[in-house]
Order: sequence, then structure tokens, then C-alpha cells
Amino acid sequence: MASWRRPRSIRARATLTTVMIFAVILGIGSAATSLAVRAWLVDRTVQLVSQAARQAYEVNRRVNDNILPTQSVRRLQVVARDGRIVAASPAMQGRPAISDAWPLENDNRIETRSCTVSSTGERTCYVVVGLLDAAAPGGGVMVYAATPEPTLVAGHTLEAGLAGLSLALLALLGWGTWRAVGRTLEPVGRMREEMASLTASDLGRRLTVGDDETELCELTRTINTTLERLDQAAERQRRFVSDASHELRTPLTGLRTKLELALSDPESEEPALTIRSALNDAERLQAIVNDLLLLAHLDAGVTTDPEPIDLGELVAGEVRRRPSRHEIRTHLAPDVVVRGDRLQLTRLLTNLLANADRHAANKVEVHVAREDGDAVVEIADDGHGIPPEERERIFQRFTRLDSARSRDAGGTGLGLPIARDIASAHQGVLYATTSATGQGARLILKLPLSLAAQ
Repeated sequence: MASWRRPRSIRARATLTTVMIFAVILGIGSAATSLAVRAWLVDRTVQLVSQAARQAYEVNRRVNDNILPTQSVRRLQVVARDGRIVAASPAMQGRPAISDAWPLENDNRIETRSCTVSSTGERTCYVVVGLLDAAAPGGGVMVYAATPEPTLVAGHTLEAGLAGLSLALLALLGWGTWRAVGRTLEPVGRMREEMASLTASDLGRRLTVGDDETELCELTRTINTTLERLDQAAERQRRFVSDASHELRTPLTGLRTKLELALSDPESEEPALTIRSALNDAERLQAIVNDLLLLAHLDAGVTTDPEPIDLGELVAGEVRRRPSRHEIRTHLAPDVVVRGDRLQLTRLLTNLLANADRHAANKVEVHVAREDGDAVVEIADDGHGIPPEERERIFQRFTRLDSARSRDAGGTGLGLPIARDIASAHQGVLYATTSATGQGARLILKLPLSLAAQ
């Protein structure tokens, strides 16, 4: 036998869950209603029959007649102890005794139930109340009153009615829930169809946002925001691949041309010069590839365990280590400590120093200080500076602004983008501004101070 499986559809699950919950509630309510109604009807019937029995009892004591008058209850009998019918209502003339039950000692009243089967096989049950008249001749008589059980009490009519009503309510509830959930999920179906039609080359499309301010509208806006980010990321990737291909193609073409010329005319140039020129191109290729690998590493979000780093000491060591074409003046505050990856922060400083040294006219100044809970590194040169409208573009990959920033100046076009990515990976910022003297460019790096240094 196959095991029952829960429906996979949210609509079916919601409908089934709602119907099952209300089925339990209606079941408990129907059972309680059945018991309450049955008890009320039986109690009311017993009261009616008891009143009729009391009236018949009083009449039988006052009037010595074999015919008992009736009102609401038509089945009345006065039965002697030997079973003889002493008196009866018109409807019970010639009928056998309603009951042979007598009360126990020290009691004069009984309540019982009696059932008869007609010649057609129809079974009828009665509520019977009997009162003992012990003063009557012959050891006393029983005055019985009986009336048929209420229709709702007889058999299972009440339960069947409640069950039918409950099923009708559950069916109506299930239908209403199915339609309500279906209408609620209509935007989800539309979103699914629109998402299914999107492709990697068609990320510019957006999902339709409804007019009402519901959770689904908020979800649609969130999805559109995510699509916007994916579209921008895909565009950056396409642009990066195109720029990288161009940057790699140029030195490769130059290298191949030099080697082909050397092979075609070995006597035209000394082999050492050809090898040296080819080595320069190979070094440039290696620099570009290393930068691309570092960018891929940063884009992937790969991080190492951070360590405390004194930026003043790091800058001082880097200035001493790397050769420079210009004078470098340092102003380093002590104990400016941040947490981060030492290799990455060293690469960041190297790129900033190399950029400043490449474009300086005579000198480079480096400041390390604290400012509003941040560690601040300023590297300024006295070169031509950066136009305000270009200060963000220099952080785009493979961007060069003019001939002063051409590849002949020694850059790959990835130094500043790598520096900004490293700063972002350390929850910091890197931006360009005008030098304090009004001449040259100034790059400012801000990183959060280590908690121990604050």
C-alpha cells in the first residue's frame, strides 16, 4: 500500500491544513452540540412527561374512572401491581401496559425508556415517567405517562444532521481557501514565469511590481534589486574580460613581433637586446596576470585571519624597502593599529606609493594619523593632479586618464582598483582629492582602528 504523501503545492497544503484544522474544531463542536442538545431535549421531554404523569396521578385519585383525560401527552395508564390496566387514556385503551417497572423501596418515581416494534417493523421508543400511588387498593398502582422520544434524539438524526452541516461548511471553507490562496499566489506564478524568461544575456529586464503594498510587492522589489546587482556584476565582468583581453593582447603581440623579427633577420639586432626587450614584455605580462589573480582573489571574498598591524611601522618599512625616484617625506603617528591581512595591506600601500612616485614631480608625502576612530593614511604627490570629474574613474579597472598615465609610465591600470578593493575588504574607504597645497593629487585611505587601539 502506497504511503500518503503531503501535497507539494503551497495552495493544496494551505487548503488541506485549513480544512483539517477546522474539521477538528467542527468535530469537537458538533460532539459538544450533540451532547448539549440531546441532554436539553431529553430533560425537556422528561419534564413534560412528568407533568402529565402528575396530572394523571391527581385525576386518578379524585375520579374513579377507567378513562384518563389527556392534554399534551396522550399515552397515560394506571397499572395495578398484578399488571392489570386500571385506567388508560383513549389512545391507550386496550393496549398492553406501557411498562412493568416499579420504583425501588423508599421511592415513588421512575424514569425509563421503552421501545416497541410495529407490524411493519418500525421501531419507536418512548420516554416513560411513572408515579407510585401506594394508597390505592391492592397494594398500590403505578401511573405511567409516555411520549415518543424527540425526533432529533431518536436514532442518530441529530448527529447525522450535524455531520452533514459540518461537511457542507468544510466544503465551503475548502473552496474559499483554495480560491483565496490561489488569488494570493497569482503574483508568484507571474513572477515565476517572468524569472523563467530571464537569461544571463537578458538581465536588464525587471519583474512587474504590483500597485498594492504587500509582502509580495516587497519581494518583487528585492528581486529587482538583486537583478540590478547581477546585471551590474555581469556588465563589470564583461568589461573586465574585454579590458583584460586587450591588455594581455598588446604585450603578447609585441613579444611575438620581436621574436618573429629576430628569427627572420638574426643579424639585424644583437640577441641580448632582443632577449632583454622580450623579457620586459614578459615581465609586464606577469605583472598583469598577477594583478588579475589578486583581483579574482578579492572578488571571491577569500580572507585570512586578521592580525593587528601598526600602519606607521608598515608604511615606514615599505618606504625603506622600495626604491623611489623622488623624495618621500613621512609623518607617522605612533600606535595607529588596525586589524587585517598584512600581505594585502602591504600591497595596497605599495600600489599607492608606486602611483604617487610615478606621477610626482619632485616629492611624495605620506601621513599616518588617527581621525574620529579611524586610521587615516594620506599619500600626496606634487604632480599634475587629478581632475575632479575623473577622481572616481581612476579606480575603474584598466583606466588611464592621459599620456602621463600610459603604460609607458609603468602601470598596468590595475593598481588603484586593487587598492580600493583591498580597502573595501577591510571595511575601509579609499578616495582621491586635491592636495593640501593645491598642487598634485592626494589619495586618502581610511580603515577602522583596532578595538584595542581605540
